[in-house]
Amino acid sequence: MPKQTFLNLSKDKQELFIHAAKKEFSRVPLYEASISNIIKDAGIPRGSFYQYFDDKEDVYFFLLDEYSKRNHERFISIIKKNNEDLFDSYREWFQSILKNVEEPENRHYLKNTFLNMNYKIERAFTQNMIEKRFKSRFFEIIGLLNTQTLNITNEEELYHVIKIMNAVTFQNLVHAFAKELSIDDAMKTFTLEIDLLKKGFYKGAE
Repeated sequence: MPKQTFLNLSKDKQELFIHAAKKEFSRVPLYEASISNIIKDAGIPRGSFYQYFDDKEDVYFFLLDEYSKRNHERFISIIKKNNEDLFDSYREWFQSILKNVEEPENRHYLKNTFLNMNYKIERAFTQNMIEKRFKSRFFEIIGLLNTQTLNITNEEELYHVIKIMNAVTFQNLVHAFAKELSIDDAMKTFTLEIDLLKKGFYKGAE
């Protein structure tokens, strides 16, 4: 995560550095990325880099965390406008992510991320949707949803329903990048899986 020196920079200088870092991580995966390219594009000396972050991994996971937070906020805003329907909100959210990555820089950045996935990257990407920040916003989500339409008996069950749906969303994103699917094809598979979850797998279950 960024050091206080970075946080003390003006927004313009922060954005310049972030743009340079994202450009490098869009060009190549994390393990091939060059600090020299980042500082050259940002127009800063190498010493300043280490005043801002410990290493390139530190920058990389900061960017990933920021992206994940924006996705989480988008999810909240979609639920608010989507008539309290959890499943429709997930469909719209997934489509919004796909549309966002149509921009070449975003697409290359996330493609490098997804196609070089490991446990640490997956955890960083999903923690805002599933882990600590999601838990802190869970009661806000409950207040936005019409839980009367869901086959659940308590908040714990709802929490696990959302965790399952987040996992399905994440795996479909990975699949979309790995197979270079069009938005329509990616949405077709995702919608099928979300609809199966909505119906439930076991016929006649009580």
